[in-house]
Amino acid sequence: MDRLDNTIRPYAWGSTTAIPQLLGIEPSGEPQAEMWMGAHPGAPSRTERGTLVEVIEADPERELGAPAVARFGPRLPFLLKILAAGAPLSLQVHPDLDQAKEGYEDEEHRNIPVDAPHRNYKDANHKPELICALTEFDGLCGFRDPAETADLLDGLGVEALKPYVDLLHARPEDAALREVLTAILTADPDEMTRMVTAATAACSRLGGAYAPYADIAHHYPGDPGVIAAMLLNHVRLQPGEALFLGAGIPHAYLNGLGVEIMANSDNVLRCGLTPKHVDVPELLRIVRFEPSDPGVLRPEASPDGEEVYETPIDEFRLSRYVLPESEAEGAHDLTRATPQILLCTAGSVRAGEYELTPGQSVFVPADAKAEVSGVGTLFRATVMV
Repeated sequence: MDRLDNTIRPYAWGSTTAIPQLLGIEPSGEPQAEMWMGAHPGAPSRTERGTLVEVIEADPERELGAPAVARFGPRLPFLLKILAAGAPLSLQVHPDLDQAKEGYEDEEHRNIPVDAPHRNYKDANHKPELICALTEFDGLCGFRDPAETADLLDGLGVEALKPYVDLLHARPEDAALREVLTAILTADPDEMTRMVTAATAACSRLGGAYAPYADIAHHYPGDPGVIAAMLLNHVRLQPGEALFLGAGIPHAYLNGLGVEIMANSDNVLRCGLTPKHVDVPELLRIVRFEPSDPGVLRPEASPDGEEVYETPIDEFRLSRYVLPESEAEGAHDLTRATPQILLCTAGSVRAGEYELTPGQSVFVPADAKAEVSGVGTLFRATVMV
């Protein structure tokens, strides 16, 4: 196996303290948003054999295993991250596989540069993702029941929101949600700024269920995404709990530290809470306008101690081992016929010849011997074939 040297991305919304605290290093004072583990060309992990991209390209079947290459091609199909949100991320959705292929081919045909700020599709892949909390973690996920959202908006006492309240009481629900989101994203900018300002003042005054939206507005004053965010379920994960985010589900991470895993894609369509491009027609084509429960995942341990976060896709499989003091001298055999990344998030875990402390990780090629021991918490990322 290979010890990974990973890149930390300094996005503006990142926490200045969470990742340094996990790694046991002094904060630099700059935001540190994400630590990437994998073979994404934008920031591949480094090993003594070269970047993980180079290692896999040199012998895909040896590193990934023949079944994974046959299923996903000669590349690692997932990207593992430590994500540290100190401020809300953009409100966004991801396309399904067919939509991604169609959108990518269309933009290629129209010769839109892949790095153009108005380009939606960077690749032809979908981007399902899973976030597992390491600390309390706040997020928005999926549309709340429209009637409940109508009550929430009505409780603000902002006259300009009354048309949205009325629409949300209409039937059918999917049409009501579509009409309200469309109205929010296409409203006159000056009128929307006034509406968001009034709603923000009311949220700050009322607190309670309105407090998350007051915080969002603090970071994005006047942004129509503040009102759009109020259409969604607010979720607070406890450590060890997770959310799976499938295609078309609007979501945003607000605050906290977590382990995130996703299919290896950059395809994001934004709804707001961002200065970046918002393609309203394409967004409305991708969003699934249906109320849904966020579906918090709580894993159960198998007999060997592995706790699996079940998801309906094959590009990644995330699980966790919590290794207690009573088993410190024992070893768990994690050998698989698929590629793995093992990440320590607490304690001290020995993986093969490497001693891992929080934030450290290794890449395990397919079929390579992978024994772990120690006292701590270890996340295991792999694929289903």
